[in-house]
This record gives sequence, C-alpha cells and structure tokens, in this order.
Amino acid sequence: MTTAVFSPETESRFAAARAVADAVLFEGYVLYPYRASAAKNKLRWQFGVLVPPAWGADCDEHDFQHTECLMEPKKGATLSVEVRFLHPQRRTVQKARQDGSFETVSELSLPDRVLVPWDEGAEERVEVTASVAELTGDGIAFPFTRPAREETELVHDAEGQVVGRLVRRCEEASGVVRLSAREIEGPYQVFRLTAVVENTSTWTPDDAGSDRDAALPHALVAAHLLLCLSAGSFLSMTDPPEWAKGAAASCRNLHTWPVLAGEPGRMDLMLSSPIILEDHPAISPESPGALYDSTEIDEILALRTAALTDQEKREARGTDAKAAAVIDLADSMPPEVLERLHGAVRALREVTDPAPATPFEADLPIEPGEQRVIMPETPWWDPESDAGLDPGRDEIVVDGRSVSAGSRVLLRPGLRRTDAQDLFLHGRSALVEAVLHDVDGGVHLAVTVEGDPGADIRREQGRFLYFQPDEIAPLEDE
Repeated sequence: MTTAVFSPETESRFAAARAVADAVLFEGYVLYPYRASAAKNKLRWQFGVLVPPAWGADCDEHDFQHTECLMEPKKGATLSVEVRFLHPQRRTVQKARQDGSFETVSELSLPDRVLVPWDEGAEERVEVTASVAELTGDGIAFPFTRPAREETELVHDAEGQVVGRLVRRCEEASGVVRLSAREIEGPYQVFRLTAVVENTSTWTPDDAGSDRDAALPHALVAAHLLLCLSAGSFLSMTDPPEWAKGAAASCRNLHTWPVLAGEPGRMDLMLSSPIILEDHPAISPESPGALYDSTEIDEILALRTAALTDQEKREARGTDAKAAAVIDLADSMPPEVLERLHGAVRALREVTDPAPATPFEADLPIEPGEQRVIMPETPWWDPESDAGLDPGRDEIVVDGRSVSAGSRVLLRPGLRRTDAQDLFLHGRSALVEAVLHDVDGGVHLAVTVEGDPGADIRREQGRFLYFQPDEIAPLEDE
C-alpha cells in the first residue's frame, strides 16, 4: 500500500471523472439568492456528511459510508482510491480599530461587498493505492488526519488601507479508509470490492449539549470516492450482465451509490456518490459554470441571479468567493449562452427503416383490454405538431370503446403511485372534459367528478382532475 501522489496515467484517468465529482462535492454548497442571510443558507451541508461518532449516535446522520461493487481485475492489477470531501472552516469577520487592533463584528461593509461570518469548505483528498492481492483477506486500513489550523486574511479598502481581516479556523478532522476484496464463486473471476470511509473524530458534545453547528467543523462533508483499476474493469451496479445480477444484488451500499464514471464505454473508473447518479454521468455541455444550488435549472437561476438588486449582489459577493463567481457569471452571460440554456434535445435518433404509417389505425381490430391512442403521426418537436391536436375533439380507445370529451367514465385509481385524494375518488363516475397528449406520447384525461357542486367553477377556470387511460373504465351513456 502506498499514499504517494498518483502516477500521471492514474491522474489522467481520474481527470475524466473529476468534473462530475466536483459537482457532487459542491452540490448545495450555497443556495440562491447566494446570501448568508437567506433562510435557505442557514442549514447547510446536506449531502454525504460524515459526522463525528459521538454526534451521530444521537442524531439521524451517519459517521460512515459503505460501498460495495463488483470488479474483474487482471493479474497484477492495482486499485487507486481517492476520497474527496470538504473540511468546513469557520470564518469570522473583524474590523480594524484606530489603535491597530481588531474587533469581531457581525458584518464589514465595503463598496463592492458585505463581509459576514460564514462556513467555507476547504477541499481535501486522501489518496491510497494498493494491489488487488493486498485487498484480499482482511484488507487494509488507512487512517488520515487533517489538523486544526488558523489563517488570517487582511481586508483592504479601495485606497489600500487595512479596514479589517478575515480569520478562518479549521478544527481537526480524522477518518479511516478501509478496503477489502473477496472473490465470488461463478463462471468468471469477479471480486466484490468493499470500501468504507469512516469519521473517527474523538470530538464529543460538551456537558451542556452541542448542536449540529458545533459538530460540523469535525465532519467530512460531501464525502465520496473515486476508484480506478490499473488493469481490468468494474461492472455496472445499475445494469450488470445477466450472469452477475445475483452478485450485484447482494452488494450492500449504505449512504452512497457506485456508478461507472468517465466517458461512456469506460469500465475502469467508478464514482461512489451520496447523490444517486446514472452510469457515466456528465456535465451538460450547455452549462456555463457551477451554480451550486441543488436541483435547480441553470436558465432560471441565471436569470433570477441577474435580477438581484445591487445590495443583494454585494451581500452575495461577501458571503463566499463561489457565490461571487456566480454573480459575476450571471452579470456577464451573453444572450447566446442564455439561449443555449433554454433547452436541448438529446433523445433523437435516426430511423433508417421506419414502419409504414397507418392512417386508418383506428379501424384495426382491438383486442379485449387494449388501449389505443388515436393521435397525429407528426413528432412533438415539429412546429406543426400542435396543429393536429384538439383536446376537445381528440379521442382514445379504452376496452374497445371510444373515449373523448363528454364521455362518462368510472374512476379507478390505484394502479400506480397514487395520492390519497385520488384514492378517495375510487368508484366515482366522472365526465371527461378533454383528452390531452404530452410530448412523451402519454395521454391524460381531464375530468370533473359527477355530483361535484364546484364542477362549473372548475370548468370555467380550467382546473380539472387528471387520470391516465388505465385508471378509468368507460360507462354507458344514459
């Protein structure tokens, strides 16, 4: 086992996966509107937080991640592991006094920014390389420590005078990486790799009781793993080959999930992330830069960020350097980049031998229980596609009977994940108000429940209940 810096070849392999790993590392780091004073930024660090054991015992957070995946190493192969996490560093703001000393303040206002106390995240890496042979049996354990440290940054005004300083302090953080491999019986030489990352901090809550804010400086935040085989391949845990499905299903993954990383087709890299991803995840080529706000849409964030007031932007710039970069990005984004963010179609494929169109499909025999949608053949991305759709006249065929606006149906929800409100309507009769088609080819029936005293108001406002064809049964008209 060695902890030396990775070889250039290994570094090159890891580089292919680090763009996505960086997105995992900083997911939700600072949320729109990117100010420390915003309620959304009062409770931070939500993904992959490994807390000190003494704190995790009394809360719902965890002090470890457990990854298991399958690999087919070649003879003499080595495994390189990179543990990545953020080490929280607490930043306090101090104002310069006339006598040259400093006093701690709640904010320091400057022309271009407003500096406030904040927890920053220092990027940390733990690198371990071991031969696959070393991992068999009891495996290996590699402990690591990040010592406490303190640093000071002077703050100057436009004339170069010292007006304050930022004091950043990191508490000690420690952990251990445990790696082991066991060969699995089967037609091929496959190993189950186990990789565990633990927080081993000895920090304990004080007698008066400590909250999460006190435990975080000793935590490993956004912890995740990059794994690389020098020779051989990993197997997909999401879509393993048929012969390995049983072995893949027996793997235990706690608080993390491993996926194949790097370019599509690559099998020598694995990313184990606290955020569930698909195999070979990639950053959208339209994305102009990191926006950090989890689950949001780049276009919406960019537009809303550009619309912040000057005072709000000053506060955001003083909150964190990454927040300042987002503000600058939104302010400088040219129209063509915003237009590129508006949408992209990636699922189109060329059809070399399409089936012949059947304009009289509605006249074909219908098997009992079959549901057939009668809709135009024009694809949804064609501007003319909407011309052939009319929610008031379109129809579908359910159980051999035509259903369209004005048809009476029996509601029978519950065949899929259904909310309680829909279940209350099971067995009620309803009137179809419209037949709607979505861009994925799905059909939704807009209905009003018979006997509902508010049906006229719903109809006037266009506020209907929606069901899919397999959630209704046609009724005979009286």
